[in-house]
Amino acid sequence: MSGTGAPVVRPGAVDGLRVGVVAASWHEQVMGGLVDGALRALTEAGIPEPLVVRVPGSFELPVAAARLARSGDVDAVVALGAVIRGGTPHFDYVCQAATVGLTQVSVETGVPVGFGVLTCDTVEQALDRAGLAGSAEDRGYEATQAALATAATLRELPVRVA
Repeated sequence: MSGTGAPVVRPGAVDGLRVGVVAASWHEQVMGGLVDGALRALTEAGIPEPLVVRVPGSFELPVAAARLARSGDVDAVVALGAVIRGGTPHFDYVCQAATVGLTQVSVETGVPVGFGVLTCDTVEQALDRAGLAGSAEDRGYEATQAALATAATLRELPVRVA
């Protein structure tokens, strides 16, 4: 979601929404910035007390997001993580598993999942996207805005029960 065209949440469009934030623990400084950005976006939208769940890493995000989405206790989930490329294929496997898993959660449950998983070559790139002081981007905030905007859109769509 870099550049222009970031989602904008219309005032009142997300009133009463319940949101869960699932965040990895690896890369503590980066994750702190991502979580802070998500919480700021939720507070600005009038959702001051989201459920926040921590998991070990980005690989574990889909299972926790699925549990939240299926619980009926949330209308949207924000998934936050950071995967930094190393010298092995581990990066590719974790990035693919997180991406496919979170997509599957959203499609299968109908609960929007904001994708705030950084996939970076270096720690410096992750820090620059984490929403920290001096960061160029705030992906935690942006992923939350995307989840909220999608939840607002889904509220307006007709529902057919088969």
